Amino acid sequence: MSNIRNLGLTRRALLSRTVAAGALAVVGTGFIAAPDAAWAVEVTAISEHEMATLLQMSRDIFPHDRVADRFYATAIKGYDSAEQKAAVAEGIAAVDAAAKAAGFDDYLSIGWEADRVAVLRGIEDMPFFQTVRGGLVTGLYNQKEVWPLFGYEGESYSQGGYIDRGFDDIEWL
Repeated sequence: MSNIRNLGLTRRALLSRTVAAGALAVVGTGFIAAPDAAWAVEVTAISEHEMATLLQMSRDIFPHDRVADRFYATAIKGYDSAEQKAAVAEGIAAVDAAAKAAGFDDYLSIGWEADRVAVLRGIEDMPFFQTVRGGLVTGLYNQKEVWPLFGYEGESYSQGGYIDRGFDDIEWL
């Protein structure tokens, strides 16, 4: 927070400017703000660049326009640990190297989703990519706040099962 004050910005001013810019803002040490001004994530073990790259990768691996970035940030927050630091640094370096091989500065500098997905397809056999993808399956979709966005009402066993609770309801199709 002191780095923000050094820039002469309050947190509210920073977030409002971030919304206008429409992109993640990496400000100072360990602080990433969202374009929707609804959340910010603090990183402690990995770099801001690595966290921002993980966040963009997450959105590209499981793209959902109606799911806010904060849910993706929650899903990948576990990578910000001393135990994961070396693996994340190595993995993000490989992702950025693949982006450079495709003619970009790094993964975050790729403007088009199709170009980012092409880079990810090139590294999809890497253990790092598979770890991130596998972790997102549970990290993203096990958040109860996300369930209504997909029409999932949660477990049904405690309420008598699905047979009496919309088993034949296919309005979502």
